[in-house]
Amino acid sequence: MTLCWSWIGACSKGSSHIKSGTECQDFGTCFERPYRESTALIAVVSDGAGSAQFSSRGSRAVVQTMARQLAEFVRDGSSSPSIPEELALQWLDDMRDRISAIASRKDAKPCDFAATLVAAVVFPSGLSVCHVGDGACIVRRQGQQNWEVASWPAHGEYASTTFFVTDYPAPKLERRFLEGEFSDMAIFSDGLERLALDFANACAFNRFFDPMSAPLSGLRPGRDRDLSRHLRRFLDSPRVAERTDDDKTLIVAKRTAIG
Repeated sequence: MTLCWSWIGACSKGSSHIKSGTECQDFGTCFERPYRESTALIAVVSDGAGSAQFSSRGSRAVVQTMARQLAEFVRDGSSSPSIPEELALQWLDDMRDRISAIASRKDAKPCDFAATLVAAVVFPSGLSVCHVGDGACIVRRQGQQNWEVASWPAHGEYASTTFFVTDYPAPKLERRFLEGEFSDMAIFSDGLERLALDFANACAFNRFFDPMSAPLSGLRPGRDRDLSRHLRRFLDSPRVAERTDDDKTLIVAKRTAIG
């Protein structure tokens, strides 16, 4: 019997972006890679700043750079699942350097590509998270019913403000490692925070994630395209638009037994 990951993922343009005629500024990815005798799940989401001219390009650069770095980290099976601070800060520098290079070619400034970062790697025995800005990562431990917040959104001093990979000086990179076996994981951008998180009690809403996670049981490994389309329709729906007018990206994954 093999334990593998199945997942769904979708990005949805916010109603405010539709009205203004601007593109979706979120970007995300999810994939599984071999790790020792098992596998690890990698998921990354980035939200481009609405005020930044090229933020959609910035979020794409953040996700692509971080995903490549995490894949290399997982490939080195001798590494501890807990990402060292020095290495994580080097990754942040690499993202900033890539964005600076892109900005230079466009005769723009790095802040024109401002974007957040939520990145998670679920190993067989633990979870590592790297996080800059808002958005969140939540998980559910094997055999448990409740979801727990692995990394909480970081908001700025004023309402609707946060931190970005491109901030000067460099922003604080939050790292967290949770030990244990996890059966479920989700990461999302800030457009879904008020629907997915209970800010009064600093916890996740089980009722939001349970209906999305349950259909993943017993599916083939990898991204389920049909369920991902259903997720996209849900994110595009009027009942979600009534609660948030921002772009929304959500990835939900479940680890199940195959064979």
